Amino acid sequence: MRDWEALVEERLTALELEPAERAEVIAELAAHLGETCEEWRRQGMTEEEAIRRTLSQVEDWQKLTRLIQTARIKENIMTNRVKQFWLPALLTLLLSMGLLMLIQVFGPNPWLVARKSGWSLVAPVAVVYLPWLLSLPLIGAMGAYLSNRGGGSQRAAFGSIIFPVLPYLVFFVVALPVMAIFNEHLAHNIMFGALFVGLFAWVLAPGAALLAGGLLAQFFLSRRLDSRRIAGS
Repeated sequence: MRDWEALVEERLTALELEPAERAEVIAELAAHLGETCEEWRRQGMTEEEAIRRTLSQVEDWQKLTRLIQTARIKENIMTNRVKQFWLPALLTLLLSMGLLMLIQVFGPNPWLVARKSGWSLVAPVAVVYLPWLLSLPLIGAMGAYLSNRGGGSQRAAFGSIIFPVLPYLVFFVVALPVMAIFNEHLAHNIMFGALFVGLFAWVLAPGAALLAGGLLAQFFLSRRLDSRRIAGS
């Protein structure tokens, strides 16, 4: 096996990867070649013939080097994207939606935002869960922390923080133009006003709460990193 690793390392001299990753690639390829060679030997071939047949599987080592390097770079990019954005974003979404569901089931009761017309009360146009809003800064801070811990950029951290309100934002972005196109009496339409109030209650207010916690966490994390750099220098 050591002979195969030495051979593969010699053929893949142009492979530019981190030392640990490079060693892993060489070991995996050497193990594959070694197993293939042993299989040929078990079929009755001489050692020289088995080695020649095994090496003939790789027609162009330079092309193989480029393929391995490209595949590894893409794999690293995907891994970093998951750690820096998707995992924090999905966790913030799961926690925020899960907490909202628990509050809806077990209480407390929401605050109903309604509009009055004279002495009569028009149907509620927004439902606001204050305990949920008060918990969102902690969830936003968690998303920022996880993204920062994974080495994410400020853009990735920002996306992770506000990810829970994006589904609501998409709904209102689609619903408002549709109502504006198909309704000729917007000034007298209660639902159109309800959409604007809902936009504030389900997008702007939660987004601000998430950003408050997330940006505060980013601030403390950046200061902590700066203090470590100063101490290290």
